[in-house]
Amino acid sequence: MTRLLLDDLSVSIDGAAIVNELALAVGDGEVVGLVGPNGSGKTTALRCVYRALRPSDGAVWIDGQELTRMPLRDSARVIAALTQEGRADLDFTVEEVIALGRAPHLRGNQALSVRERELCREAMARMEVLHLAERGVLSLSGGERQRVLVARVLVQEPRLLVLDEPTNHLDLHHQIRLLSMLRGAGLSVLVTLHDLNLAASACDRLAVLSHGALVACGPPAEVLTEELLREAFGVEASVVPHPFTGVPQVLYDLGTATTMKGNPK
Repeated sequence: MTRLLLDDLSVSIDGAAIVNELALAVGDGEVVGLVGPNGSGKTTALRCVYRALRPSDGAVWIDGQELTRMPLRDSARVIAALTQEGRADLDFTVEEVIALGRAPHLRGNQALSVRERELCREAMARMEVLHLAERGVLSLSGGERQRVLVARVLVQEPRLLVLDEPTNHLDLHHQIRLLSMLRGAGLSVLVTLHDLNLAASACDRLAVLSHGALVACGPPAEVLTEELLREAFGVEASVVPHPFTGVPQVLYDLGTATTMKGNPK
C-alpha cells in the first residue's frame, strides 16, 4: 500500500525552481531517505508534505487522498513532522512539550486520558528523557531537546513520520538509537539525512535530489555508487559493503573534491 505519494511535485519561490516534478512514493511501513547536497530541495519537499508550503504544481497524496482536500486536524492525525526549525520558545516542562503531540486528537482543553499519559511516558522512555520530565525544556542541551521533540511526534501516533535531519545535535549513541527505532516502528517514514552511512543502514530506499530533481532512487546498494557521489555530491569516495550487514559504506577521500555541475567551486 502506498502511504505517501509525491505526484510530480514542483515548487518555485520568487521565480526560482526549488523542486522540479518530484515523483516519489513511500509505502506502508517503509523508511525512505531523502538525500542530496545543500540547496537540492529536500527540506522544501518535506514542507509540502507537512503543509507548511503549498506546491506550485503537482500534488501530495496521503492514503489515496489529496492532501489539500483534507481538514488540517485530519492530516495532523496522520502526519507528524520534526522540522529543522522545531524548537520550544516557552519554558514548558519536558512532559508538557511531549503532551502537545496529542493536540490533534483532543478537543479544546480536554485533559489527557490515562492511556495518553502512559503513551507520553513510553515515548519519554524510548527517547531516554523520562528522567527529565519535570525539567524546563529551555534548560536542556541541544541533543536532549531534540530527543524531546522526537518523543513529541511519536505520541502523535501518526501513520507517516516526516523528519528533517532528526539526528541534528544527537551524539552517536542517540543517533543510532533513533534510527534503529525508526526501522522497527512499523511506520511510514520520509527522512532527510546528511550522513550517507547512517542513511544506508536505516532506510529501505534512498531518493537522491540534485538541483531540485530526482536523480536516483532505489535500495542503498543500488543508489550509492562512486559515480553518483561524484556527480551529485561533488566528492571522491569509495563504496564498500559493511563486513557484517553488507550495507554499502562510503569511505571519503578527504584530499579530493570535485566541482559539482552547476555550482561554483
